[in-house]
Amino acid sequence: MMEKVMQLNPIHSRHHVLWVFIIVHFSLLLFSAFSADISPRKILNGEKKKSCKVELHREDNRVFIDNGLVEVTIENPSGHLSGIKYKGMLNVLETRNNNNNKGYWDIVWDNEAYDKLATQHVKIITETDELVELSFTKMWDITKDHGSSVPLNVDKRYIVRRGVPVLYMYGILERQEDFPDAHMYQIRIAFKLNEDKFHFMAVSDTKQRIMPIQEDRDESRCQVLAFKEAVLLTNPTNPQLKGEVDDKYQYSSENKDNKVHGWISDDDAVGFWVITPSNEFRTGGPHKQDLTSHVGPTALSMFVSTHYTGTEMDVLYKKGETWKKVLGPVCMYLNSASWDEARHYRKALWNDANRQLREEIQSWPYNFTASEDFPHAQQRGEVNGQLLVRDQSLDKQLMQAKSAFVGLAAPAYAGSWQTEGKGYQFWTQTDNTGRFTIKNVRPGEYNFYAWVYGFIGNYKLNLKITIQPGNKINLGTLIYDPPRNGPTLWEIGIPDRTAAEFFIPEPNPTFVNSILNHDADKFRQYGLWDRYSDIYRDGDLVFTVGVSNYSKDWFFAHVPRRIGNETRATTWQIKYELQEVNKAGNYTLQLALAAASYAEVQVRINNPDANLPHFTTERIGYDNAVPRHGIHGLYRLYSINVPGNGFQRGNNTIFLTQTRCHDSFEAVMYDYIRFEGPAV
Repeated sequence: MMEKVMQLNPIHSRHHVLWVFIIVHFSLLLFSAFSADISPRKILNGEKKKSCKVELHREDNRVFIDNGLVEVTIENPSGHLSGIKYKGMLNVLETRNNNNNKGYWDIVWDNEAYDKLATQHVKIITETDELVELSFTKMWDITKDHGSSVPLNVDKRYIVRRGVPVLYMYGILERQEDFPDAHMYQIRIAFKLNEDKFHFMAVSDTKQRIMPIQEDRDESRCQVLAFKEAVLLTNPTNPQLKGEVDDKYQYSSENKDNKVHGWISDDDAVGFWVITPSNEFRTGGPHKQDLTSHVGPTALSMFVSTHYTGTEMDVLYKKGETWKKVLGPVCMYLNSASWDEARHYRKALWNDANRQLREEIQSWPYNFTASEDFPHAQQRGEVNGQLLVRDQSLDKQLMQAKSAFVGLAAPAYAGSWQTEGKGYQFWTQTDNTGRFTIKNVRPGEYNFYAWVYGFIGNYKLNLKITIQPGNKINLGTLIYDPPRNGPTLWEIGIPDRTAAEFFIPEPNPTFVNSILNHDADKFRQYGLWDRYSDIYRDGDLVFTVGVSNYSKDWFFAHVPRRIGNETRATTWQIKYELQEVNKAGNYTLQLALAAASYAEVQVRINNPDANLPHFTTERIGYDNAVPRHGIHGLYRLYSINVPGNGFQRGNNTIFLTQTRCHDSFEAVMYDYIRFEGPAV
């Protein structure tokens, strides 16, 4: 038989080759035309035109929602997300995990107990060709649940819409008046993705890379560093990662920037993205930092936490107080890259995820949610106005509050929004003239708050603002008078609520994470606190006004100094010269802190050995910004009055002592320091 094939007639052979050429050429043309038209955006547009209707199927212990693009599987009645089928991937979630450890809500509550909010009932809220919305609920029962589950009524919602590869999730959490006291330190949704598939993580334009796998954090493959979250990879499964540090806090982000992050499966050119189109349901305001994605592969949607704030965040819910809040909706978006994008599919997937983010933001607040607890656009209000700054030491004229952060939050004191953990917050930035519009505000009572770049302090309008459906409130022109008692004699830093402008050292080469190579992320490298002891081996920091440069000579964190196996308190000096001294006048030291953790700053004037400091902050802060690689935590401002008879003509020195030194993480970060003369 083989010989017959080999002895084909030459004419037949030529015809055979010709037909093969025609078939292959035509196939290539078809493939080229097809692949050129399946970029992620074109996929979506094409699928919307011929998309399947949304279908709901039920089994005894599972519920399926399928729109032809994604098929979602939810455990019944627990409400745990057990499967997401997309393209050729039967499940983007980790199939080896139990169903309560794939896609789930959880709360860390009293005594650091975990509750994964397993529910007891499922109800179909909406079932049409265009959309399916399901509700999984549990009512807390004091006779059955006291001590075993967080005292909370739970309603977890899932939505799948026609024509989009998106799963929407939101929760309605409620406490009744007779529920016992409870702390709820953390509320989130977690997704544990397929460990064999998702290895590339992207949390911002600059923080993207192949990540270690969970196994790499085992004792046999890593060395645990100063705390359990930080490890040095000594024998990773991917040799290219050997010698790198991994720590989930290195991938944290501020609320205002934490809008899209996720993972990519290189084998399938498929992306899984957590998209947050609004921050209204998050706590702590626009600058609150929180986790994003990290080794697992894990992707998180964080709603409440004490990260970078500590227990100063208001997370205590008391008996006798009713509370109800909608968390979300957030969306899980899946996309895939085409063959013609194969060389740059990661960039294509990331860009497409950001495109989807813009679409979700434009659609906010969603009009397809069925819960009456989530008001649609026509049921919300709007606040607008203009913010100006009055500081006559800088300018005799009113100044425009450019790019100021302005927002609405629960009524309280100026700056209280930093630790407000129970209500809704709505923030925006002013334009170059100080004008602002805060849109889509839920009905309720609020105060108006602001802070302005380049000026210290917090602004609060002493007027309670009541938002009703459809109303628009014009606050007119508001004037902020930032704290000031006299003219500036000298200053260190920029009033921006961070320590980013100060000296951030190069990391120890032994403890580098290459995902943080961009200058904007440098402060998140591991172990920077120890670099202080390396740089200042023989004595503490001395800053000379008019000579020193704060970007080179002012260390970003006031930490203890390591000497051998001990850590010792550190005293920084600010040296300056006064040409004249008003002995009868009062001077002011404006001391703005960007972070504090179990710290105490004592201030002495011209006498470092004085038994009693002129001023002390006492023990302050729990934000752990130093070990968690933040450049700020909570903002604090101290206006310290100093009588003129404490100074001398000529050389003077202010001594700042950070007295706490049980470990390297008892520290403060300075935002800005200003020395003011007596009022003119």
